[in-house]
Amino acid sequence: MSRQDVNRSGEMEVFVRVVDLGGFSAAARACRMTPSAVSKLLSRLEARLGARLVNRSTRKLQLTPEGCTFYERSIRILADMAEAERHASAGEQPVGTIRINTSASFGNHILAPLVPAFLSLHPAVTLDISHTDRVVDLMEERADVAIRAGPMKSSQLVARKLGATRMIIATSPAYIKANGLPVSPDELAHHRTIGLSYQRAVEGWPLRMGGERIVLPLRNTVLAGDGEAIRHLTLSGVGIARLASFTIRNDIASGRLVPLLEDSNPGDLEEFHAVYLGQGGPLPARIRALLDFLGESVRL
Repeated sequence: MSRQDVNRSGEMEVFVRVVDLGGFSAAARACRMTPSAVSKLLSRLEARLGARLVNRSTRKLQLTPEGCTFYERSIRILADMAEAERHASAGEQPVGTIRINTSASFGNHILAPLVPAFLSLHPAVTLDISHTDRVVDLMEERADVAIRAGPMKSSQLVARKLGATRMIIATSPAYIKANGLPVSPDELAHHRTIGLSYQRAVEGWPLRMGGERIVLPLRNTVLAGDGEAIRHLTLSGVGIARLASFTIRNDIASGRLVPLLEDSNPGDLEEFHAVYLGQGGPLPARIRALLDFLGESVRL
């Protein structure tokens, strides 16, 4: 094979993905290839260069000195190519499908009302929106952008903060009529509470008691898989829930829900981020357009 027939930038991209993601399988998913195809590509690259780049073992990959040098130079070359393409396509219009993964609450109350305006600005874009409150693997789910609540952990994802919302404990007038009104946090133990069916970073409800901030552990009577399901259960009079204010502000204004224990509310905020794969690298125009739009339009 002549040098002209070799896709050297493609080889560099796959090699960099193998190093960044720590293995053939993860790189294969990111590049939409099979692990065996990635392995063969790396072997061909090493044979063409006449140098071993990676020492393979059953548990991990380790770069050789030649591999370290090739990796560092590949990063610079790919960055230069991306910069050149960005300048060449400065007038590029967003086009194609954007796969968005978000919670049902954010999707219904915040994202859905914004969709018409976004599509009006970018008519060549198609949105594929899926709802789940669980944290997903963007590569496995083939999602371009995920919108997540809570503090961000360090990862290979890039995050853009969209805002923060106050958390409110609330219930329905029907529940209060049937079960009474809790007037202190410790009375919650005698009431039906509704919570998420999966484990979260903080188990319990942050509250203020005796001038101190505590996390009150609760044995929830009813569990549900997402915040929107919890909201509907609360509206139905099932029990008491702690919900994001943007999901229930209209319910409170209309009297369908009643806020509880506001004197014990510590005023904590739950942050929302748009996260995506990128590590600071260039993004397709459609993804940049969505992130910029959300950053300007989301109001929590």
